[in-house]
Amino acid sequence: MQDNSGWKKSIFLLAFCIAGTSASYTMLVPFLPLYLLELGAPQDNVALYSGAVFSVTFLVAAIMAPIWGKMADKSGKRPMAIRACVGLTLAYFLGGIVTSPLQLFGMRIIQGFANGFFPVVLAIASVSAPSNKLGYALGIVQTGQIVGTVLGPLIGGIIAELVGMRMSFFVASGFLLLVTLMVFFLVKEPVTAVQTADKEKASAESSILDDFRYAAHNRLLVGMLFLSFIISLANMVLQPVISLYVAELQHSMDNVAFTSGLVFSLGGIAGVLSTTLWGALGQRRGYFLVMFLAFCGAGIFNFLQYFMSGILGFAVCQFLFGLFFVGANPAVSATLVRATDAGFRGRAFGLATTANQAGGMTGPLLGSFIGTLLGIKYVFLVTGSLLVLIGVVLWYRCVRRKTVQ
Repeated sequence: MQDNSGWKKSIFLLAFCIAGTSASYTMLVPFLPLYLLELGAPQDNVALYSGAVFSVTFLVAAIMAPIWGKMADKSGKRPMAIRACVGLTLAYFLGGIVTSPLQLFGMRIIQGFANGFFPVVLAIASVSAPSNKLGYALGIVQTGQIVGTVLGPLIGGIIAELVGMRMSFFVASGFLLLVTLMVFFLVKEPVTAVQTADKEKASAESSILDDFRYAAHNRLLVGMLFLSFIISLANMVLQPVISLYVAELQHSMDNVAFTSGLVFSLGGIAGVLSTTLWGALGQRRGYFLVMFLAFCGAGIFNFLQYFMSGILGFAVCQFLFGLFFVGANPAVSATLVRATDAGFRGRAFGLATTANQAGGMTGPLLGSFIGTLLGIKYVFLVTGSLLVLIGVVLWYRCVRRKTVQ
């Protein structure tokens, strides 16, 4: 095990890298509907176009995640991190030179193949930190992701307003190039991973079908995969339509990129303020209690957004939603770590990524479908009710019965 300062330096470095990739992502994602309009997508169907463009990345990433996870266990996690960074750098550069919705769709397919950086970082972090500091370490990495999520829309909104969406893609590509260099020169796999190399090599000989069979017989792992799916679905369900909804609330398209970027960032700002508290609570009182509180609190404030008729009320609910929902991811990740051994860790996070990407694929399609059929406001009713239901089930099955890890 690394010395006390050594593993902390590694965790903060990984968190910084995650912040860069998250910022690059959220610089662009909230504004893709506006970019589609710029590329010639018909305004009446832009929500459906957005749903398809959003979802294809997650579909490809979900298919590839178990393969990348197996390669991470077999060949090393750091090479997989570099592979993901290089691919994302190229994808975002291509996003800046596309000229049609179809070409943007193709760029998103490439982005799906390049995905997988976050689960590899989580796998490295999980074997870098002492077991009694696991919640803290994953909370720090999660904070890095949230900081990037906060900064991204603000940077992207400002750039989009000043010089247009295309430049946002090039700036994001530059951020990712910097992260690639940092991973290549600074990130190291911890000693603990080397000590378990023989075990990892033996287990890596199994097929992907064997990995799915192993996961299917691990009920705790299956539960965490399901929750990863729900978390991603809830995070992504509003993404294709948020800029359109902000325009609807302010009754104008004026400065909509900046305003939607600012509102979208509020949940991330709340997450920065609360994520370490959630990690500490999970370490002391149990991660299932954190999940219950996170899902119920987020569901209630998501549900309340249906009743908001102005930007201010919507923004406050977004902030409170983020304050609670940020607790779910590190709690699920920490429980997933405890449900698997180190030799299966890369594949476990690969499977979690498949679940996450499946939720990311389903969320935009669901949001686009509900928004087109019933209106954007009804997305909040459906998502909020689902999150509260998940929280209640967690209470009765895990917290109340004390079937904690």
